[in-house]
Amino acid sequence: MLTKLSEQPQWPPLSPVRTGIRCRCPRCGEGNLFKGFLALAPACDVCGLDFTFADPADGPAFFVICFTCVPAILFGVWIEIAYSPPYWVHLVTSFPAILVCCIPPLRPLKGWLVCSQFFYKAEEGRFAVPQKPTHPPAEFAKNGANSSMPMMVPVERSEGPARRPDTKRTDGKAAASFEEA
Repeated sequence: MLTKLSEQPQWPPLSPVRTGIRCRCPRCGEGNLFKGFLALAPACDVCGLDFTFADPADGPAFFVICFTCVPAILFGVWIEIAYSPPYWVHLVTSFPAILVCCIPPLRPLKGWLVCSQFFYKAEEGRFAVPQKPTHPPAEFAKNGANSSMPMMVPVERSEGPARRPDTKRTDGKAAASFEEA
């Protein structure tokens, strides 16, 4: 059993595209990534990498819908417009075209997304927890080390509240309009 960090094997960075499309482990490039058609294995059978970090969610389905399903559907629409065949023709041509174009790319795309998550160290987003500062902010330092109140600075104000040009004035003067400007 390896105990020291120096005894741990060093894994070279592998391309997520090459390992993912071949459905291999993103760390060693040898072990199987899947235990079924789309079910991820719990860990690599060669290097022992735990695959619980992987969560491609709906990514593979999105890419399949965008890039392969649309042309397959357009093929069926073209057959319908060009020939107006009976429905059984679509069952024999369009339906198999959709299945052939949509199902086989799911596994390599899921493998690519899982390997990309490992390669780029992608994780689920988390909110940052605000931490208390270890030193006082600059405005506190101006008032002195013992003061807990920030220094009050006078703010210059304009002559009155900002007003839209098309609003009525209460001082009897005519209001400006956008047409006059």
